[in-house]
Amino acid sequence: SAATSVLIGYLAANTTTLHLGSGGVMLPNHSPLVIAEQFGTLNTLYPGRIDLGLGRAPGSDQPTMRALRRHMSGDIDNFPRDVAELVDWFDARAPNPHVRPVPGYGEKIPVWLLGSSLYSAQLAAQLGLPFAFASHFAPDMLFQALHLYRTQFKPSARLEKPYAMVCINIIAADSNRDAEFLFTSMQQAFVKLRRGETGQLPPPIENMETFWSPSEQYGVQQALSMSLVGDKAKVRHGLESILRETQADEIMVNGQIFDHQARLHSFDLAMDVKEELLG
Repeated sequence: SAATSVLIGYLAANTTTLHLGSGGVMLPNHSPLVIAEQFGTLNTLYPGRIDLGLGRAPGSDQPTMRALRRHMSGDIDNFPRDVAELVDWFDARAPNPHVRPVPGYGEKIPVWLLGSSLYSAQLAAQLGLPFAFASHFAPDMLFQALHLYRTQFKPSARLEKPYAMVCINIIAADSNRDAEFLFTSMQQAFVKLRRGETGQLPPPIENMETFWSPSEQYGVQQALSMSLVGDKAKVRHGLESILRETQADEIMVNGQIFDHQARLHSFDLAMDVKEELLG
């Protein structure tokens, strides 16, 4: 979402116990003070239910950055400083004695660093923050990033030891064939993204071979390699393998499915797998 805090507010207002986090706020696009005020307000309204996930990628081109009144190179370079500034405000350590976000100052909001590279892993380790890796669309550096984060982690007032989340795609259905059919929506979306085409998630199709070229197929399959697609047994087997290989403290599940009821059923099956694994 381009308006993450607005969406979180809507979801929090319509739920009672769900814990909600941004995935994520691209900090180079925003003033740290504004983000502190927004998430401070959310935490005041819904105490203990809000996490702030921060990303470094601006996610926009030069004209968009100018429209945001930001400067691409400088703001990315200032990312470590801006993250530290936010954390200081939430922990009631004023980085600027003349400026305090209200609400926001001293709110103790959990802050995560999100990323798909070694840079974010190293920064999360240096700052002693939890780290979430975006392997649901950029899995190439997953294991290197987790190793770097864990070996270079410095304990902080917020976190005594490394805490890592791995994001994966789960497309589950009653049969492997049905799941693979549903998965074609996401595959098409990734192909269109590579072609520079935007739009809503497309409906599934029977044959991807008529849609993508061999090079597009290779690229999309690489990007979506951390995807579990199949019936409950297949998803369980894959999830057990991912947990064993990554030793992740948490798993975040993404599931882009065109049909809403099929999407809900997929998440129900994923939850069944979780309950089975937890015993």
